[in-house]
Amino acid sequence: MNRRSRLVSASLALVLAAGASAQWNPNAGQWGKSDPRDVRVMTWNVLDGICRTNNKVEDLNNWAALARIVAAMKPDILLLQETGDNAGNGTGSGVDSTSQLNTTLGYFFNGGNDSFKSNAPITSWVKKYAPTFDMPYVYVSFTTDGFNRNIVLSRFPFTDLTGDTFNAISTWSSLPDLYAPGGTPGIRGFIFAEINLPDADYAGNLVVGTAHLRSGGTASDKQERLVASQNIAYYIDYMLNGGGTSTPDPRGMILDSPAATLVPSATTPAIWGGDFNEDENSNGRDGPAWWMTKAAVNGGTDGTDRDRTDATFDDARDFFTNNRSTQSSSKLDYICWQDSIATLRRSFIFNSVNCNSTTTPPELVGYVGGFSLCTSFASDHRPVIADFILPAAVTQPGPFNLLTPADNTVNTSLTTSLTWSPSSNATSYTVKVSLSPDLSSPIVNAGGLAGTSYVIGGGVLAECGQYYWGVTAVNTAGSRASTPASFGFRTSFPADLTGDGFVNGDDYDLFASYFESGDLGADINGDTFVNGDDFDAFASHFEAGC
Repeated sequence: MNRRSRLVSASLALVLAAGASAQWNPNAGQWGKSDPRDVRVMTWNVLDGICRTNNKVEDLNNWAALARIVAAMKPDILLLQETGDNAGNGTGSGVDSTSQLNTTLGYFFNGGNDSFKSNAPITSWVKKYAPTFDMPYVYVSFTTDGFNRNIVLSRFPFTDLTGDTFNAISTWSSLPDLYAPGGTPGIRGFIFAEINLPDADYAGNLVVGTAHLRSGGTASDKQERLVASQNIAYYIDYMLNGGGTSTPDPRGMILDSPAATLVPSATTPAIWGGDFNEDENSNGRDGPAWWMTKAAVNGGTDGTDRDRTDATFDDARDFFTNNRSTQSSSKLDYICWQDSIATLRRSFIFNSVNCNSTTTPPELVGYVGGFSLCTSFASDHRPVIADFILPAAVTQPGPFNLLTPADNTVNTSLTTSLTWSPSSNATSYTVKVSLSPDLSSPIVNAGGLAGTSYVIGGGVLAECGQYYWGVTAVNTAGSRASTPASFGFRTSFPADLTGDGFVNGDDYDLFASYFESGDLGADINGDTFVNGDDFDAFASHFEAGC
């Protein structure tokens, strides 16, 4: 059954000073993001170091090392495996409950007095080294192998993106279908968490996932990883991608209750990672990372990307050595993503042993025993970090102005060109021409215009007419009317020979002067002759006041 959870010194001075200017320049000890809008995902098997009975003190230990490295990398999404095993950590017994792990994570980030250790003061915690950094949204898996649990932490809140009333799940079951054998996603489940990204920065949201697949090299171990990864691929493609449709689980093979009703938006990618316990470069087969991204056919149309091409898994390397191993000499830990939506800016593996006094993150300075020991004391795995560029928010078109013909222009050509200034973020424009200032019942309604001008064709405007025009800028986020909403103009008044916008005695006197001298200014009908026809035409227009 799906379940959800809600959560609820000189060296330190150096850390605080460096935090305000974090950016990507590892050679100068700066390991932050290039763009604050990038989403940083970090996956790490922490080898039991986050558990209730651990000694949460500043010392040469895994707790302090873990806290310092998380503070240094400042992920937006943190995927943790192998948490909560007190016996494995050598400090207690049993697996932590979800409640105990939530409390422990609160200590990990915020410090305080340790209720699991007779309220002893905690002397090492993430925000001690990075005071403005926090990950307040936590989902601890309800699924355990009897030893440890998976966790997703986020800077952004969880939300239900699939309409099943859950914002995260620990595991699921499915029936056999296509390439998927059916069953569960493995011995420790698979967390999928749905993340609500800020609308001001991102066009969509985010689905993240993590797993810790079975370890071991026996045939049964490998088969279990294969089955789990095939089921995971099927879930991503058919639940999150709708199998190429707009309906989640269109084949009805995923046992989701309540059933999902929505496929996440086209600008909402899935990014998942974890300890897959198999190196795709040396396993001699299509392993878990391969199956989770490509499914049955490499380069086919059944991949787990949103467009059903193949998704991608990382080839992260140590920044200084180019080493790809994350545990001993193998790469067991991966991050996968839907590359048709999320663009990888960079991925890397962090190992403090390869840093020096210039390149080490300031958050590691002051670690007991020296900063170079942080990674090896934290865990037997090294973290994989990836920065992603997600589709940016589309804001409504910006303000813009009408230009020509200006308001109250007279003697406007019957085929005049309308022009306006550009609107920022606009993808197209709609022009209206009407007999009314509110542009109702338009005689011109031209949409989808890419440029900032429009020529009114012949036969639309008439002489002696009063017209109004306006423009609306459009994009996917909405629309914006021009400033002002409309300009008025009058077409040519043949009897207004003085061009002052009025037909009166001055025009009559000027016509008479032109007519008497044979001046072409009196050629009202435009035939290049001045004769009685022009007199009649002028008289008719004069009498009509135009």
